[in-house]
Amino acid sequence: MKEQKGRATARIGMVNFINTAPLYEVWRRTVQRPEWRVTEAPPAVLNEKLYGGELDLGFISSHEYGAHPEHYRILAGLSISATGPVGSVFLFCRRAIGELNGRRLLLSSQSQTSVALVKVILEEFYGVQPAYSQGAIDIHNLAAQYDAVLAIGDDALRLKEQEAFPVQLDLSEVWQQHTGLPFVFAVWAVREEFCRRAPLTVLEIHQELERCLQEGKDDLMRICEMVAPRIPMAVQACHSYLQGMEYDLGPAKIAALERFFEFLIKRGEAAAGSLPLKICDERMTHGG
Repeated sequence: MKEQKGRATARIGMVNFINTAPLYEVWRRTVQRPEWRVTEAPPAVLNEKLYGGELDLGFISSHEYGAHPEHYRILAGLSISATGPVGSVFLFCRRAIGELNGRRLLLSSQSQTSVALVKVILEEFYGVQPAYSQGAIDIHNLAAQYDAVLAIGDDALRLKEQEAFPVQLDLSEVWQQHTGLPFVFAVWAVREEFCRRAPLTVLEIHQELERCLQEGKDDLMRICEMVAPRIPMAVQACHSYLQGMEYDLGPAKIAALERFFEFLIKRGEAAAGSLPLKICDERMTHGG
């Protein structure tokens, strides 16, 4: 039976970090669609829920798409990405990067992509192999036994404010220095069966996401005034940070995803089927 516009329910996953505020704060204020149920969670949790069929679409780590490409299509035109420094994905170190071989490194459990990226950077670019452990990051009580900590999102912003680590490596910046490409941390992914079953709903959600993002960019300072106290950080610092975030998925970002997946496939961390990328763009099909 052909889908009727506006009738299909949708289970949507949203990351509620500061870096999604330009989109999500507008969504929460303006989207009144009770049939679209939103789940807020860190990327790693949304990965599990989308993979397990508990969500139909949502922001997920780029790594999750690479791990299970048979389940997803990437929603065209949207990402969480950066060209150069991202400002919220850091390797915080007590010693120089070249001295981390065999040293203890605590990995954030919030994002598979950042974990995979730091391993590519350390092992492929710097040739060092730390002793990794993964878990929650208590920014108020980081034990001295860790020589380095990978932190993302709001945790990274808080650690940066504390200035407790003398070496702070912005992973997106290092990636660009070594590849010449931006880095895509997260994509909007749609489950294959939902893309087929409810293309008009996918189109509607896609259009609303793009509208919210544009309105959020146009109203960025006011949004920063709302969300900066969560860290806490100065409003102007929040504004500078969010101005550096990018949300498109243009040709350079596609090339960046492909390069990242090439590394992961070589390392056995992504499925060979993750390339070529599968893009879901209902705007083309339905004349949006």
